[in-house]
Amino acid sequence: MPQLRGLRVRLVVAFALVAAVTAASTGALTFREARTGVLQQSQDTVIRLLRTQVDRLAPTLFFPPVEPELERFAVAVADTEPAGAWRVLVAYGDLSATSVPDDPFGELTPALRKAVDASSATVFQRVDSGDHTSLVVGMSVLFAVSDAAADAEGATRTGVQVFLTVPQTTERAYVDALVVAAERATVPALALAVLLALLAARGVLRPVRALRSATRSIAEGRLDTRLAVDGSDELADLSHTFNETAAALEESVAELRGLEARARRFAADVSHELRTPLAAMSAVTDVLDEDAAGLDPDTATAVRLISEETVKLARLVDDLMEISRFDAGAAVLHLDEIDLAESLRRTLAARGWTDLVDTDLPPPDALRARVDPRRLDVVVANLTGNALRHGARPVLLRLYEGAGPGVERRAVIEVSDSGPGIPDHVLPHVFERFYKSDVARTRTEGSGLGLAIAAENVRVHGGAVRAANRPEGGAVFTVEIPLRGDEPPQEGPC
Repeated sequence: MPQLRGLRVRLVVAFALVAAVTAASTGALTFREARTGVLQQSQDTVIRLLRTQVDRLAPTLFFPPVEPELERFAVAVADTEPAGAWRVLVAYGDLSATSVPDDPFGELTPALRKAVDASSATVFQRVDSGDHTSLVVGMSVLFAVSDAAADAEGATRTGVQVFLTVPQTTERAYVDALVVAAERATVPALALAVLLALLAARGVLRPVRALRSATRSIAEGRLDTRLAVDGSDELADLSHTFNETAAALEESVAELRGLEARARRFAADVSHELRTPLAAMSAVTDVLDEDAAGLDPDTATAVRLISEETVKLARLVDDLMEISRFDAGAAVLHLDEIDLAESLRRTLAARGWTDLVDTDLPPPDALRARVDPRRLDVVVANLTGNALRHGARPVLLRLYEGAGPGVERRAVIEVSDSGPGIPDHVLPHVFERFYKSDVARTRTEGSGLGLAIAAENVRVHGGAVRAANRPEGGAVFTVEIPLRGDEPPQEGPC
């Protein structure tokens, strides 16, 4: 149904309606004028011929006329028309005679007879008798006189009235032919209107389609897309405006990207520059930590605080450098086919979480995949550590094989906790950098980049990670990584 409301359909309908109205109006006016002309010419010819014949035969009448005399007169008038289409009625007082014996002369109406009685002028009327139309003419026989009895036209009526009936079959055929011609002319006009509408629609829709494609291209990130500007009409102005807008957008985005790149490079440079002094500070704080037991309590507390903050700062610097590598596309992926369950067990054991986290893992070698073991360790460690810090025990780590939207096999890793869960307004942002919810989470000991780094590591493996709340309570983080056992390894910068 949306296609029926499209610009093409509306243009075609509009052109068709205009053409139909124009053709109908033109046809109606033409038909009326032609019909009037045909009938007018016919009736003038008949009346003129009847008047001439009556004037020619009237002097042969004897007054007062008898019925045979009237019949002779009617026949003589009717014989004027060679085809014999005329039927004549001659009346004088109560006497009347027709050119055709026993002709009822049904076309003669009382109104026409009354009009002839009232006036000496020739009167006529068209009578429709169902399947045919007839012209009925009536006139009085006049004698020209010059006495006081003459009427205003210088003639006096003899009392004899002549009525003529002429079938208008030919005229009606002409009129019917005009109707057929008008109908036949309307169809080509409508077809031409539809053709013109299609051409007009094509001329309008082509720039619109180009504008739609260009807009879609811009939305997909191809900011150098431009439209060809042809002509100087409104559509050309629209294309020109689009090009100006696209150029301004491209310039703004380029500027923003430049600022973003400089900001990333600044963070990477700062992090890099901080590594050396932080390493020295860490070494010093380690020594001070070892000697803290022999210091006075206040100094020992200060030393331990400095040591903890130095460790956090060093972890933040490491995370910033890792994020910088992702942003620069310099993160290297070293794939190796490993036993995923064993890799997860090692992650827990390396951090002393074996007794803190429940596991639901497949048997050894039941689920193997080509992944980067170090990055997988970072993912599992970040998600599990996040659950232990912000959620509540029991924390469950699950691993099983699932299927993607197609037939692709995937390894699914789930980390769930029994805490209060994550507020709905926080869920869309949990993988953003430095995003913290003061309402849902207490102050974190991490850098605020752990989940972001986990998401980036999953992404470089071609997988996906998502966070949700379990119906029974608590949060659950799900990682899906494609199983690439049958595919050649693809190692290198991502």
